[in-house]
Amino acid sequence: MTKETLLMQYQSECLSALKSMANIHKPFEKTFMDTMKLFMAIPDRINFLQLGRYGCFSEQTYRNLFEHETFNWFAFNGSIISKHLTGKRKAIAIDPSYIPKSGKKTPWIGYFWSGCAGEYKRGLEIMGIGVIDIDNHECMTLGSIQTPDCKTLDNMDKNLVDWYSSYLISRKDKIQSISRTVVADAFFSKETFITPMCENDFHVISRFRNDVILYYPTLEKITGKRGHPKWFDGRIDFAKLDLTRCKEYEVNKGKLYGLRVYAKALKRYVSLAIWYPMDGRTDKWQLYFSTDDSMDGREVLDYYRTRFQLEFCFRDGKQHAGITNCQSTDFRKLDFHFNASLAAINLAKAACKRLGITYSISSCKSFIHNAYMLERFICVFGINPDPQVIDKLFKELILFTARAAYAWLIFNELLYYKLQEKNKYCIVKSFTSFLLYTRWHIPTNEVLYGYLYGQQEYRTA
Repeated sequence: MTKETLLMQYQSECLSALKSMANIHKPFEKTFMDTMKLFMAIPDRINFLQLGRYGCFSEQTYRNLFEHETFNWFAFNGSIISKHLTGKRKAIAIDPSYIPKSGKKTPWIGYFWSGCAGEYKRGLEIMGIGVIDIDNHECMTLGSIQTPDCKTLDNMDKNLVDWYSSYLISRKDKIQSISRTVVADAFFSKETFITPMCENDFHVISRFRNDVILYYPTLEKITGKRGHPKWFDGRIDFAKLDLTRCKEYEVNKGKLYGLRVYAKALKRYVSLAIWYPMDGRTDKWQLYFSTDDSMDGREVLDYYRTRFQLEFCFRDGKQHAGITNCQSTDFRKLDFHFNASLAAINLAKAACKRLGITYSISSCKSFIHNAYMLERFICVFGINPDPQVIDKLFKELILFTARAAYAWLIFNELLYYKLQEKNKYCIVKSFTSFLLYTRWHIPTNEVLYGYLYGQQEYRTA
């Protein structure tokens, strides 16, 4: 890795996406850029207190930024997606995700399904909207929206499925400019969701329950006689599938068949992909469908399986980008935090692609944190380090991931190469200020102080 670090590229991608938007003022740009950098640079919880500690602005400045409810996250992320998702086949993936949260005054707090826990838990829920690249099996998030609680839905006279569909329809201009195909899990395979989406020029790809009632399309032709011919033939028995009506596809670890069927629950014809897994699984078959009944069965399966890439965005956001750390009870701040966390993941992916680095959110976090702390170290120290020395040590410093050892390395190397000053007491004092400024952990301080006081020259300084 050269001095054109991942952090520099990350900031470049952020600035480029921000410049593509209209009516962005300079003060907002500076604060926003610093905030997005901190979402990758802060190693621990990401909240307003931490932003104030690590960032260039006060805590209140970040609080004010998060109240900016008019910021267009769809446009910001759309700019990143248009540059880095290069596959020809794209689709919109949606998926709700549980966010743990306590308190009584948090807006829209309630009980939502947690897939990890396998039960309903008290907290928040966001619906993530991502763009999946079918050809390259990649995903970037377009934005997220907080899900209302049951009381709010009752006041709206809607259920959860109605609310999901109405929100997507309200943003259809932006969404359909990317793709008209929406991929969702089995929860959304309901007529109340499918019908309004299809009426608004969307196609939906999802999964049926194994006991769904489906019918073979009729083979009768129009005879010209009075009366309509049969709409469909007999019900499909998946244990005894009529292979003469199906098209078989070659797949690994099972058998895949595709055909056009009539779905009684959806009241429409759909393109069905039937996957029979190999022996050793408890499920006998899995049913995937597309409301575009002309779609190939293999395509239906590819689209649905790529949807899972959105789950990885949520995983990275929860483990490394602080999506669950917001402590605010303001709806605007919560929304900004959720979207900023997911956007930080997009920027990290874009920076890795631009530099030709294999994407790993853990490695990105380490690289950006180390690069940022090196910058802050030099800044707080108040020195002008030798560029040749820094270039020599840059790779080793940036790639050093252990926090305590990393700090010790920076301190030791810079002191040895550059800080051969007469007044070493001032050096120790400056570095102590740096430790207090960044609020590094006590074990880190113990290592460094032990090193300092273990040296005879520092005891006598």
